[in-house]
Amino acid sequence: MPTIKIKDNLHLERDMSSQAIINNNNTAYQQRLKQIERSDQKENEIAGIKADLAEIKELLKNLGGN
Repeated sequence: MPTIKIKDNLHLERDMSSQAIINNNNTAYQQRLKQIERSDQKENEIAGIKADLAEIKELLKNLGGN
């Protein structure tokens, strides 16, 4: 896969066969993967809290109806 460096950017290369731009900055890639993982964890935590609140709300409704 022949590549050439992109002018003024050390982390980018162009694949000459497909003309794709390739980012070879592994540190930034790993950081982005960790960021995505943290975001997913937060979303799961929020979904769990919402489910817990819905359950509490239902329990309160049942207590109020007695």
